[in-house]
Amino acid sequence: MTDAAALPGQPRGGVLDGPATARAINVLAPNASPMTLDGTNTWILSEPDSELAVVIDPGPLDDVHLRNVVDTAEKAGKRVALTLLTHGHPDHAEGATRFAELTGTKVRALDPALRLGDEGLVAGDVVRTGGLELRVVPTPGHTADSLCFHLPADRAVLTGDTILGRGTTVVAHPDGRLGDYLDTLRRLRSLTVDDGVHTVLPGHGPVLDDAQGAVEYYLAHRAHRLAQIETAVEDGYRTPSEVVAHVYADVDRSLWPAAELSVRAQLDYLREHGLI
Repeated sequence: MTDAAALPGQPRGGVLDGPATARAINVLAPNASPMTLDGTNTWILSEPDSELAVVIDPGPLDDVHLRNVVDTAEKAGKRVALTLLTHGHPDHAEGATRFAELTGTKVRALDPALRLGDEGLVAGDVVRTGGLELRVVPTPGHTADSLCFHLPADRAVLTGDTILGRGTTVVAHPDGRLGDYLDTLRRLRSLTVDDGVHTVLPGHGPVLDDAQGAVEYYLAHRAHRLAQIETAVEDGYRTPSEVVAHVYADVDRSLWPAAELSVRAQLDYLREHGLI
């Protein structure tokens, strides 16, 4: 068995549901798949002495899960006062409207189409609820509307799909762009170096206790894949599907459609920079 401390980001073992930090509780959605790993992590955040909570990513439109989130908050003595979205993919956001009905909350997101209420989210926003402070970090790349949330009091960052608890994420071409994603990873690295962030609370998979190690791994992985794809094109593999079959030959074929999105984004990046 591999020691978790030796894996990128030092993932925590054990059950994913339940408290993760002093201010964060995870409620795991029952939508496990090769793309969603164990399922979507729905995060309940609050100050320990506050009755108000913020929920990030209610998850899929699954009434049992959404009610479980509400029940989990109530059992902890909390009332959900606000809902936030990291991005608009259905496994994170499809249940937001129904969750807002259950809780009477507004939904704030970068994409106006996902909002319920007058307030959105933009870079530099600070969300304060019941004494809890969350700083909005723009992190495009996986999607154009991707956001992360910096939780300074726990020295943590909630990353949605930008950094996962296991494996690596997809640059969802054409909405996602590799150049943006690389800039995002460098922005997150600065959070770990300059702001002391050490914990990643991801949208899927286990909590990571070495945020800087996770970011460095992602940057190295992207550089490696980019070099592989550049070489593949030089060797005559031209179409995205040809490149996927060559470069991702060791990856489960069920993941090839997602891999092709990242390949398309990387091919665009190489063309934009005159490398192919």
